[in-house]
Amino acid sequence: CVSVCVCVCVCHLARLPFVAMAERYAIRTGAPAEGARVPELVKKRIASDAALAEEKEKALVAKEKLLAEQREALKKRTAEYEKEYADHKQQLIDLRREAKLGGNFFVEPEAKLLFVIRIVGIIKLAPKPRKVLQLLRLRQLHNGVFLKVNKPILQMLKLVQPYVTYGYPSLKTVRELLYKRGYAKVNKQRIPISDNSVISSSLGEKQGLHGMEDLVHEIYTVGPNFKQANNFLWPFKLSAP
Repeated sequence: CVSVCVCVCVCHLARLPFVAMAERYAIRTGAPAEGARVPELVKKRIASDAALAEEKEKALVAKEKLLAEQREALKKRTAEYEKEYADHKQQLIDLRREAKLGGNFFVEPEAKLLFVIRIVGIIKLAPKPRKVLQLLRLRQLHNGVFLKVNKPILQMLKLVQPYVTYGYPSLKTVRELLYKRGYAKVNKQRIPISDNSVISSSLGEKQGLHGMEDLVHEIYTVGPNFKQANNFLWPFKLSAP
């Protein structure tokens, strides 16, 4: 009875698509002794194992090819991002020089990104500021989050101004925060971003973000997928000054 169940399960697995599961599971490779009588169920199991092993090999090759393509594409996008940052920086320098030569004042462009840190605990905290801090995902002392600069966010920050500190992060700050303190929220769990696959599995299909530099660019430039990218990040847990 047990042998029949095992054989049925193996045969059922053999019909499943290999991309979803084959490359994750170990497959038995043992063969019966030469000249030994082999029962019919064992023959079926051996045939199923061979089919699964072939599918697993195909899945591994397909996955390696996909990862190689994603790495190459990420390298190209990273070079494009660096050029974009350098061009923007040089453009600001040129505009400042031009204004200075003409005897005018150069008005710096308005910041689009905020980084907010909670500096007060929960003792003697009124209900309204407590609720606003929860909406901003600042539930613990020394938590930090990225926020998009707009009118509702600025009004919420006015309500909790005694309890937070905030500023406009540079590219270097954003990059260091994500690389050194970045954690992802995957299935409501705090997962370290130790590999680009963590980002790609959550943001790759819909948002087109497959690596850390994609995430840095989306956060720093406040791109069209900023909301999804920011919600993917767990609130930063910072050390006390």
